Amino acid sequence: MGKGAGAAGVDEPLLPELSGGHGGGASVSGAVFNLSTSIIGAGIMSIPAAMRVLGVVPALALIAAVALLSDVSVEFMLRYTAWASGTPSYAGIMGDAFGRRAGAAALNIFIAFTTAGTLVVYLIIIGDVLSGSVEGGGEHAGVLQELFGRQWWTGREFVILATAVVVLLPLVLLRRVDSLRYTSAVSILLAAVFMLITMGIAVYTVFTGTAKMPRMLPDFSTLASPFELFTAVPVIVVAFTFHFNVHPIRAELSKTSDMKSAVRISLVLCAAIYAAVGFFGFLLFGDATMPDVLANFDRSSGSGVPQALNDAARLSYALHLVLVFPLLHYSLRVNVDELLFPGRRPLATDTRRFVALTAVLMAVLYVLAIAIPSIWTLFQYSGSTFAVCISLIFPGAIVLRDVHGIAKRKDKAMAAMMITLAVITSSIAIASNVMSSIKGEVKGVNAGAS
Repeated sequence: MGKGAGAAGVDEPLLPELSGGHGGGASVSGAVFNLSTSIIGAGIMSIPAAMRVLGVVPALALIAAVALLSDVSVEFMLRYTAWASGTPSYAGIMGDAFGRRAGAAALNIFIAFTTAGTLVVYLIIIGDVLSGSVEGGGEHAGVLQELFGRQWWTGREFVILATAVVVLLPLVLLRRVDSLRYTSAVSILLAAVFMLITMGIAVYTVFTGTAKMPRMLPDFSTLASPFELFTAVPVIVVAFTFHFNVHPIRAELSKTSDMKSAVRISLVLCAAIYAAVGFFGFLLFGDATMPDVLANFDRSSGSGVPQALNDAARLSYALHLVLVFPLLHYSLRVNVDELLFPGRRPLATDTRRFVALTAVLMAVLYVLAIAIPSIWTLFQYSGSTFAVCISLIFPGAIVLRDVHGIAKRKDKAMAAMMITLAVITSSIAIASNVMSSIKGEVKGVNAGAS
């Protein structure tokens, strides 16, 4: 299994015999689709709310900065992967740097918590879109309830169960990441459809004079404290947290050296989509923009805009999450397997364990999605802890540890800066959220996670 916990499982194609043992023959375009799908998840819905807090210019600058830092952190990971003593994986390079028990196990736990929480959020959002929700002091009808009224089969429990069993389970049982390249391509298309519908409605409201012109800079009069601005940082970091899928996707490329190009193309594409959705969502709803921008689409978003168009925006986004779900579940399954069954033969060679673990995880995710109507508060803190560690702190720590002696002085300076910025901004965001909770306030911007 290599040095890292989860090394083999994370990095190897689950059906290695299909790849001949030397990469899976996946193309750069396939890697871009899978990477972009890993990046654009539930985080996209919170970008307009982040823009509401920061203003357009600082929010766009923050999106660009986090995308750049993500590129740097992935480059660090790939560089140390080439020197990995065991099977090349994120857990492997963490194991090299800090030991299998300390470093790799810590990464497994952080990834498991992050992916599990995010997948529960996906199921909750799918339930909200199809069956409705209660948010912001009001009830928001789901698409199925709008069309067919309140029926037993439009209820949240049945809708999420049917989606999990009929749609999601066949996808998560696919054994190769590259098998998801077509669903990933469709998911990116759906994210683009959501962006274009939002853009179209926003442009229409501009011409009809009903648009809420967005603020370019923060409005400090609406903030309880200037430190509240820092609560937007973890949201953007979460939106760009995809590092746990870098090695599985890299392992199936025909040329692993193409991974850097695939990562940069994906980051540029996703940053552009985030910027567009954030700007036009904020333009459309102004200061009424909710933490989950989909909740704003439950009623007509502007004079003369048909509800069918609002429903199309919600459904395109929900379908996007359905297709993103398998990629995150892949990482969750591998990391939980390593935590529960260390030292066992690779998951690829044990069909019974693979199927059983998949079924148990799906059941647990379903129960949590039903038992927890909203985990936005939880994600205020997980975004400032688990995701920040995975995307910035751990890669920086690997460079500072530099067990192979390959880091240059500028690399260590960049790594130290990444860790410092992550710790400072996350600490301030957590403190701000704690104070808000004590005061009984609801901080909207952190409600939507990746």
